[in-house]
Amino acid sequence: MKKELKSLSKKEAEDYIKKSFNQDLSKEKLKKLKLLAMSRNIKIGGMKKRFCKNCFSVFTIKNSEIRIKLPYKMIKCKDCGHIARYKLK
Repeated sequence: MKKELKSLSKKEAEDYIKKSFNQDLSKEKLKKLKLLAMSRNIKIGGMKKRFCKNCFSVFTIKNSEIRIKLPYKMIKCKDCGHIARYKLK
C-alpha cells in the first residue's frame, strides 16, 4: 500500500484522501493521509477540524469537549488534552 500511495498523481491522491475521510479512520491511517496531503501540497480544508493535530484521534462526542467562547470555538481532546481554537465567522 505504501508504494501505491507514492505513485499516485496529485489528482488521484486528492480523490483518495477525500474518499478515505468519509470512512472510519484509525490514528495511523489519518497520520498517513495527512502526510500524503502535505507531500502532494493538497489542502484538506475543513477536514483538518475533524481530528486532533497532536494525537490524530478523530473527534467524537465521547473523546472531545466543545466550548464556544466568542469569538472562538475551542475543541479539547480528552485523549491528549490538546486544545484546538478556531475563530468563528
